[in-house]
Amino acid sequence: MKTVEEQMEVIRRGAVEILVEAELVEKLRQSISSGVPLKIKAGFDPTAPDLHLGHTVLIQKLKQFQDLGHEVCFLIGDFTGMIGDPTGKNETRKPLTMDEVLQNAETYKEQVFKILDPDKTKVVFNSAWMGQMTAADLIGLASRYTVARMLERDDFHKRFTGQQPIAIHEFLYPLVQGYDSVALQADVELGGTDQKFNLLVGRELQKQEGQKPQCVLTMPLLEGLDGVNKMSKSLGNYIGITEPPKEIFGKVMSISDELMLRYYELLSDIDLAALQKVRDGVAGHVGGTHPMESKKALARELVARFYDEGQARRAEEDFVHQFKQKEIPDDIPRVNIKAGHPVWICRLLTEAGLTASNGEARRLVLQGAVRLSGEKVSDADLEVAACGEVVLQAGKRRFARVVFD
Repeated sequence: MKTVEEQMEVIRRGAVEILVEAELVEKLRQSISSGVPLKIKAGFDPTAPDLHLGHTVLIQKLKQFQDLGHEVCFLIGDFTGMIGDPTGKNETRKPLTMDEVLQNAETYKEQVFKILDPDKTKVVFNSAWMGQMTAADLIGLASRYTVARMLERDDFHKRFTGQQPIAIHEFLYPLVQGYDSVALQADVELGGTDQKFNLLVGRELQKQEGQKPQCVLTMPLLEGLDGVNKMSKSLGNYIGITEPPKEIFGKVMSISDELMLRYYELLSDIDLAALQKVRDGVAGHVGGTHPMESKKALARELVARFYDEGQARRAEEDFVHQFKQKEIPDDIPRVNIKAGHPVWICRLLTEAGLTASNGEARRLVLQGAVRLSGEKVSDADLEVAACGEVVLQAGKRRFARVVFD
């Protein structure tokens, strides 16, 4: 087992906050001296059948704890899924049926083992203890927290002051999530920054039960391909882990260099020394890895994680054939354009400095002399999604890498 300092270096990677870090250091010391691993918990409500890279940020952190020798509890919130997580919502969330929850839960189990070691992962369902609670037990749990404390939570507070309805059952959600930590006797719970209130409820309930309170580790919410909004299927800025290898590879290659750094920090298995070389390359420092090569390496790693090395290589070959064979040079001017609404292709060419006017841009499009990320553009009225990164080509020798930020 690694030393406390070595473990903390891994644990801090990408984390937003560790509460309380001194307590975690002490837990690690005791774990090393006793040889007993810590119990690491993260809960996931099976609200959708498929996972995207945003979901895997916590799973990747679980894997790091697993590689450090600790016991990982992957908690599937089949009970909480029927309540509906109110986190970040401005209205009451529609709860799922038990059939929907169980069907999605099975898919989750299949997908998480693309990252976690199935032999070292404890998969638990919170219905195992919550389903055994009587009405009196649930009332007793509800008595542990006041309405005033619940309204300290940001989303509840905003809805209350904005006169948006809050259903009584929504107050139960953080209590049930917190009680999961009591049932599992968790040493550490992971969650997104938006889950901080719920994670701290777990600490409080453990104290009331006479347990040592869990440490809380929050991870950032991963931005999607646009580099601005949280990765979400509803926004269309996601990379699904069940998408075809070619799609995953191509989407990773479309992100900006700055976003690539964030993906490396939160999703990659590379060590900290290699990560520094990626950072140096983006910053243009001597000895750093060229950003294009770093991006390819990240795309290969993610495709291999969800498929295999062979499919990762083929996805890269397809990408190289599609783009490099069309003679797109490595070093082309970079233009930053504000992300937002779709941009008319002619205006995009002009703003990128490839044409002097929208009229010239239209003529080039109609002549078949314009390419967008390697594909010929034939529609002069095309609207280009203003997210991620695209390569524009006008004629044979004029290129621009447009980064929407």
